[in-house]
Amino acid sequence: MTDDSTPTDETQIEDPTTENTSDLEGARPRLRFTIETTTYETIRALERRGNGEVVLLAERHLPHGLAGLVTIKRLRNPATFERCQRLIEEVQLAFRLHHSAIAQVHHLKIHADRPHVIAEYVDGPTLDTIISLATMREKPLSAPFALYIAAEVADALHHAHTLRDSENRPLGVIHRDVAPRNIRVARSGEVKVTDFGATYSLMVGREETPGLLLKGDVAYASPEYLHRKPMDGRSDIFSLGLVLMEMLTCKHLFDVEDEKAPNATVDVMTEETPSVPLTQMIALVNRYRPEDVENAMAGLPDVLKAIVHKALQRKLSERYATAAEMRDALRAALAAHSQPFGRKEASEELARLLSEASVLRDRVELDEEGIFPEGLDADEATPAPNEE
Repeated sequence: MTDDSTPTDETQIEDPTTENTSDLEGARPRLRFTIETTTYETIRALERRGNGEVVLLAERHLPHGLAGLVTIKRLRNPATFERCQRLIEEVQLAFRLHHSAIAQVHHLKIHADRPHVIAEYVDGPTLDTIISLATMREKPLSAPFALYIAAEVADALHHAHTLRDSENRPLGVIHRDVAPRNIRVARSGEVKVTDFGATYSLMVGREETPGLLLKGDVAYASPEYLHRKPMDGRSDIFSLGLVLMEMLTCKHLFDVEDEKAPNATVDVMTEETPSVPLTQMIALVNRYRPEDVENAMAGLPDVLKAIVHKALQRKLSERYATAAEMRDALRAALAAHSQPFGRKEASEELARLLSEASVLRDRVELDEEGIFPEGLDADEATPAPNEE
C-alpha cells in the first residue's frame, strides 16, 4: 500500500455523469479524481458484473508524469446501502492481504455515497479468457502451466485462509468465488487473484450475507456451499479443483448435456446471473461421482488425476486439509517434469497462446477487450512457432 493510501480532505472525485467532456467529441464521460498529489483518470471499462460492480481501467498521474495503470471498482447506480457496505468490507479485508499472488488494493474513497476502490492492475488476461482461447485453438493448456497457475492460487488461498486480526484471532476467510474470472495471468507470467468480493470472514462489524443468498459464480461452488451447509477453507479447494480440471481439459466437470436429468428444487438464490442455471448446477452436483473425474480426464497422467480427485471429494474430510497441502502436491507434480516451469515459462506459453489464438480471433467473442493488438486483422496475425 502506498504512502497516500488514506485520502485527505482535499480529495475530490468528479462524477462521470456530470463531468464536462465537451473537448472530447464522441467520448464517454470519464471519472477523474485526486488523492493528495496523485490523479487518477479512467480509460475504459474492464468488466461489468451482474452484482452491480463495474471495474474500470485508469491512468495514474504523479506530478512528474504518468505512473502506470490501476483499476477502479465502483457500483452502478442505484447502489443500495448493503452493496456499498459489502464493497467497503472487501477493501477492509484486502488491506490485510499481502501476498505476491493477490492483486493489492491501494485506496478507498467514498464519493456520492458510493465507494471507489483503487487497486493494482494486472497486465494480462483472466484465466477465463485464457481457457476460452485454448478451447478456440482446440488444444488445452500444458500440464506444467496448469499446475503452476493452480499452485500460485493455492498459495494465495492459504495466505487468506490463515489470516488473523490485530488481536491474533483467526478471521476464518473463505473466498467463495475461486473461478477463472477472478484469476489473472500477467504477460510477465505472474498470477494474481483479483477479487475478494464474495468472501466470508469473521471480521468484526461485517454485514451478514442473507442465509438464502449465494455469492459468486455457482458453477465453481462446492457442494456444501450450494446446500448452505457448514464450510471452511476446504470449500475453496473444491473450487480450485474444478478450475484445475478445466485448464487441463478445456471442459468444466459439469459441462454436460443431459436432457433427462431433472433440475433440482432450490430454496436459495444467486446474487448475479450464474453461468450455469442454479437448479441445473445443484442437480449436477447432487449426481456427481468420482468416476466423473476419471472420465473427464481420460488420457491424462495419473498424478494429475490424483490431485483433482482429492480436491473434488464430496466430503470435506477427504479433500486436502489445507490449501497449503494442495499447493505442495501441485508443486511436487510440477517439479517431476523434466524441464523447470515458473514465471518465465508461463509468460512464454501465454505469449504463444495469444499468438495462435489471434489467427482465429474472428471465431469467438471475448468478454475482455485489449487481448489482441489493436488494428491487427486476423489474417495479418502470425502464429508462434511450435514448442518443439
